[in-house]
Amino acid sequence: MSSRYRQAGVDLDAAAKIVDLVRELASSATRPEVVEGIGGFAGLFKIGDGRLLAAATDGVGTKTEIARMAGRLDTVGIDLVAMCANDVVCTGAEPILFLDYLAVGRLVPDEVAALVRGIVEGCRLAGCALLGGETAEHPGLMEKDRLDMAGFCVGIVEEAALLGPSRVGEGDALLGLPSSGLHANGFSLVRMAVRDAGLDLTDTPKGLGRPLGDELLEPTSIYVPAVLVASRRELVHSAAHITGGGIPENLPRALPRGLGAELDRSAWEVPEVFRFVAELSHSDEEEMFRTFNMGLGMVLAVPEEGVADVIEVIRGAGSDAVPIGRVVTGQGVRLT
Repeated sequence: MSSRYRQAGVDLDAAAKIVDLVRELASSATRPEVVEGIGGFAGLFKIGDGRLLAAATDGVGTKTEIARMAGRLDTVGIDLVAMCANDVVCTGAEPILFLDYLAVGRLVPDEVAALVRGIVEGCRLAGCALLGGETAEHPGLMEKDRLDMAGFCVGIVEEAALLGPSRVGEGDALLGLPSSGLHANGFSLVRMAVRDAGLDLTDTPKGLGRPLGDELLEPTSIYVPAVLVASRRELVHSAAHITGGGIPENLPRALPRGLGAELDRSAWEVPEVFRFVAELSHSDEEEMFRTFNMGLGMVLAVPEEGVADVIEVIRGAGSDAVPIGRVVTGQGVRLT
């Protein structure tokens, strides 16, 4: 497999090892109410009366550098909420509150306000409250124009309505919800490729149809309304948010041991930006699928007989869903 992402400074294998190490360490800092800790899309915590809290944290990664270079800080806040709320809704939980953490080299009120405007819009789209946050100025540690973002989302779900691998069976259909583009993963590779090619964010590369900066800063889709409306109709067994590690790493997290996924590679349209990045970065298909969402931001496992109903209710929520494969005996993801 190509190592272009590693050359850009990101080691996915090391990241997977860190999850295992942290899971082991965290096992000594727990409570009886913990249902699921590190490793799932969201942690689960019993609060009584058959209800659970679902909590997740994430960031925007180096997409913030694209925003800084483009001088457009009002969209990455949407990405921040999406990365967290989409994880929470994978459990079937409704996101109810969000908190943010912003770190900047120099505190410029108008710039912080632009970042927060994006967060507010993301919370509106996800249906959760922006409960609070923290803005930290780090002179001497960060360059004056640099920034970083992290978010924390909490949701609530009835235990009986919990989504997860235990509900999935062989023969379940897999539905893909289209992504809006790159979302917020793989930008270290993207930035390296853009830099090496000598491109400017104002350029309009052939095939993209709009300036490169606009394409790269397209906000991450928020799937909360679509997943909630389908899960509340008891039409969904499990959900996988396709982020870092792509489909091969994330879809298995929504499946039980002994079951894998068989996907029809021709069943969904891959946006042109992925072909552009593959060519620009000289990445092969295997690395592209392991680094990016490749056109699918969320995958749902649903009963085979319920496919048409799920597509209909998701369309009613303003999203699309397409059949992309099925759950099979085995493990991992096989693309055909």
